[in-house]
Amino acid sequence: MTDTTGPTVRPLRQEDKPQWSSLWTAYLAFYETTRPPEIFDLYFERLLGDDPQDFNALVAEEDGKLLGLTHYVFHRHGWSEENVCYLQDLYADPEVRGTGIGRALIEAVYAAADAAGAPSVYWLTQDFNTQARKLYDRVGVQTPFIKYARR
Repeated sequence: MTDTTGPTVRPLRQEDKPQWSSLWTAYLAFYETTRPPEIFDLYFERLLGDDPQDFNALVAEEDGKLLGLTHYVFHRHGWSEENVCYLQDLYADPEVRGTGIGRALIEAVYAAADAAGAPSVYWLTQDFNTQARKLYDRVGVQTPFIKYARR
């Protein structure tokens, strides 16, 4: 009998580091950037840490293979008593895009935010990320804010 339940979304684990590294490398490459190995180690450590103000990670897994990841963090907001949730990274292996992996990961972040009492989840993407934006238009609302960064 074949398992037809599809991928499982679960928290990142220590033993996931090699596959996580491959996915995060591909994510960074999509955004035309890289990071040195010490940042990979630091980020992975933060993702597995227990500081409530640090990052969290979920992965989509099927048959022992990681197919996607998401990283998110809860933080205070000056206009709200509750924390808000920033979904920092979301990536699905190109071979499984369009199969619901991205949606499942976003919905899992929504559930984590609900469980943490954080009523707001937000994220950023680049304007050229057209395939992902089709999903984002279905699961979120584009805001009118424009991001600026320090020179």
